[in-house]
Amino acid sequence: MSQTLTGNVAPDFALPDQDGRTVKLSDYRGQPVVLFFYPQDDSPGCTAQVCSFRDRHQVFAEAGAELGG
Repeated sequence: MSQTLTGNVAPDFALPDQDGRTVKLSDYRGQPVVLFFYPQDDSPGCTAQVCSFRDRHQVFAEAGAELGG
């Protein structure tokens, strides 16, 4: 089941990115952020979901939003 929580404030967290650098949500405070979560790497459904965000990256960028998953 997918749930949209538009406008809700997420708690701050820090995680490594694909290059091992620590990224904190608070680094993006004051700008739109789109977070997406998926339960399993390399599964057909999750791969399709992540690819759909990748394919729309420019749309998010044009809206001034940072995209993270």
